[in-house]
Amino acid sequence: MTSADESPFTEENGCNRDSNLFYFIVSYVCLMATSSVNFVLFSLFFIYLGICLSRCKDIRHSLDDDLLLPYTKSHGPSHSHRHVRDCQSVAHGNVTQETWAASKHSNSPVFKSNMFISDITDDSGVHRWVSGHITEVHDPLRSVSVLEPGGPGGCEWSHRELVELTAKTRKCLIAQNGGFFDPDNGQCLGNIISDGKLVRNSRGIQNAQFGIRKDGTLVFGYLSEDDILDQVNPFVQLISGVVWLLRNGEIYINESIQAECDETQKTGKFQYFVDVISARTAVGHDAEGKLILFHVDGQTDVRGMNLWQVAKFLKEQNVLNAINLDGGGSATYILNGSLANYPSDHCKLPKWRCPRAVSTVLCVHERLCQPEDCSQHGRCVEGQCVCQQGWSGPGCANLTCQAECGEHGICTENGCVCDAGWMGLNCSQVCAAGFYGDGCNQTCTCTNGGSCDPVHGRCTCPAGLHGDSCEQECPLGFYGLNCKQSCQCHDMCPCNAVTGSCNTTYQGERNISLHRVDQNMSLKDAVSGHCLAAQMLREWIQEEETHTPKPYLSEQSWLVVCAILATSLLASLAGNLIQTCRKCKARGQRADYSYLPLGEINGSVARSRGQGTKSGKVLFQEEDSDSQDSS
Repeated sequence: MTSADESPFTEENGCNRDSNLFYFIVSYVCLMATSSVNFVLFSLFFIYLGICLSRCKDIRHSLDDDLLLPYTKSHGPSHSHRHVRDCQSVAHGNVTQETWAASKHSNSPVFKSNMFISDITDDSGVHRWVSGHITEVHDPLRSVSVLEPGGPGGCEWSHRELVELTAKTRKCLIAQNGGFFDPDNGQCLGNIISDGKLVRNSRGIQNAQFGIRKDGTLVFGYLSEDDILDQVNPFVQLISGVVWLLRNGEIYINESIQAECDETQKTGKFQYFVDVISARTAVGHDAEGKLILFHVDGQTDVRGMNLWQVAKFLKEQNVLNAINLDGGGSATYILNGSLANYPSDHCKLPKWRCPRAVSTVLCVHERLCQPEDCSQHGRCVEGQCVCQQGWSGPGCANLTCQAECGEHGICTENGCVCDAGWMGLNCSQVCAAGFYGDGCNQTCTCTNGGSCDPVHGRCTCPAGLHGDSCEQECPLGFYGLNCKQSCQCHDMCPCNAVTGSCNTTYQGERNISLHRVDQNMSLKDAVSGHCLAAQMLREWIQEEETHTPKPYLSEQSWLVVCAILATSLLASLAGNLIQTCRKCKARGQRADYSYLPLGEINGSVARSRGQGTKSGKVLFQEEDSDSQDSS
């Protein structure tokens, strides 16, 4: 395309040389920042910077003479997404986009580039030969990116760059120009999402869109602003075109004209933009989910293809959905880092053709890992994450021990970190006896058979013992676990510290305790002495009772005898009372007769005889009176 004497890139190379000198001056100024001539150096620096920037700004890679723009004023239609939805065919319902699962053939080559030279017949029957490229991309989720011009931040600075140079920022195997831009100020147009970063939001302008969501879904069509900002399954790549060429395998240009408005543009009306032959680029997909990049060389109204022919050609290649991207002098195709198409823009010297500095770029690169940085736990090799030790999974996001540490451990890069009290590769073993804590490396202090808590090291004492290390017996009067139960023994006697039994003997303590009667005697000694004295008293009483002669009759026998005697006494008393009553009754009966002594009776016999009548009369007087009384 160029010769050594008349290279269109001479000024560019000069600008690059100036840039190198610029960086040299910057470095020199930084080194001399502490010298006394700072002001002079900085003044020279800024003067040269202005000259360099002015020169670089005026240099262009092409004359931008083959412009093919869909709109003359603002980019995109003014109506809303609802208008697009309401105006589309009833067959599509309310859905204004088409989705398709992307191909994931990780064993297939990243891409396959096909060059075509085809005979195209237009509506008037005229035959033309056209040439271009069709690229099939496998696994587009991991091998396709939308790039900003010159790299990240290019759209923010309204920067324009050659596709070839932008492609080098990502080592693109295939690179093709992408979305539209303002040729006057370099502003990127439409929606742009690059590697998951929202670069530009067009606020719902309804132009045909192509995007790839996080799960690998390919999306073609018209999107609302809510669709673009969705975070459930967000877009990782998104670019805007103009005109939806194919929808579900059918040409969709007429519907797109209605949806995207018929506004005038610098080369004519919107219909002219559709109908004019020119260099074209497009993106679509086939039934296998492979991404299809289309490019055809041309020059506006001289050679190339119109959008109807592009749609028909892609349909013949079994493409299902496709949208049109920037064309005309912007159409550029880079293969393995080199320009592989024939640009339509003229260079500064009209005899040469130069590629145009454009906006966004569709880049096909080596498969990226998902995520690209392998979660910072590995490195990406040919689209596969090679994980660091301790990490696993497609994205090196899973710790190798994540499913092995169980309920008592936490998985880390170095394996399972067990909770306090647990050990083993999978934290399934309790600390060995005598150890506790993190890593089971602390020694228990429990004595007298106390068990150690494996987590905190607290001692659980056996019955009869207490204390931090189970070193103390239960206090006097208590027994059992934790010494919480009170003894129930008589005479304040201590009980067995383990069982609470009151039949406890303290060998060797009886005589000692009884003789500890001094001022410093402890409570335990005093209680023990009291208890032992009471026990000795009971033993003495028992011994005395043993040596006392036993009575012939038992207490029960004596009770029986006493009962019998008492019964006899009562019976005798009752008999006497009965006899006494009878005597009293007999006396009453004898009171009815006169009592005369026998001597008197005998002495008066003689007198009676002489005085028979008189005496007889006296003898029976009382009797008569009795008879009277009885009458």
